[in-house]
Amino acid sequence: MSGGGTPVGTPVGGGYIRQRHSQGYASGSDDLEDDACSRLHPFSAHTPRVQSWIEIFENVIWIASALFILYYGDRHSNLISVLWNDKRIKRWPLYLGMVGLGVNVVIFLYTSMFTWTVRRFDEKLDLSSIPALPILTLLGLLSYCLFSFALWPIWSFLTLPLLFTLFMACMIIFPNIVIGTLRPQNDALRID
Repeated sequence: MSGGGTPVGTPVGGGYIRQRHSQGYASGSDDLEDDACSRLHPFSAHTPRVQSWIEIFENVIWIASALFILYYGDRHSNLISVLWNDKRIKRWPLYLGMVGLGVNVVIFLYTSMFTWTVRRFDEKLDLSSIPALPILTLLGLLSYCLFSFALWPIWSFLTLPLLFTLFMACMIIFPNIVIGTLRPQNDALRID
């Protein structure tokens, strides 16, 4: 029981417990401050994840394969000059695939910047809450199919693993470039 006044709280087992409310505690005139928001919290989003040597080896293999594809192209010239000059490429599907890829990158950058600015900086990024994810997936698949159709006359069935290798190398390199620039500082104190 509370000391002589009207009891505040919920009865539990013959006594009363203090209930916590947003403006302090409802146990009388004492307004206690909960300092949970002013404490320094360990930021789980900023602790570097240690990669095993197998993951590092896989990443190196994807990047080396992509560099090999870019450098050797069709064994006569590199991939950029093949895309620029080769008459066997179907141009309209290639251009539509590039537009789809560009729109995909713009949507990805916009949504990643939006989620980093709106959310608190110590919360994890939940990609399932982004409404543009199905659009990104469909646009990526459409671009992959258009690139495959456009480059099929040059590499035939090797076009599919070639494009997948370039995609995997981009998936390894791109997050390290973008997320590193969007990551907020650790030493900022929060004032709630």
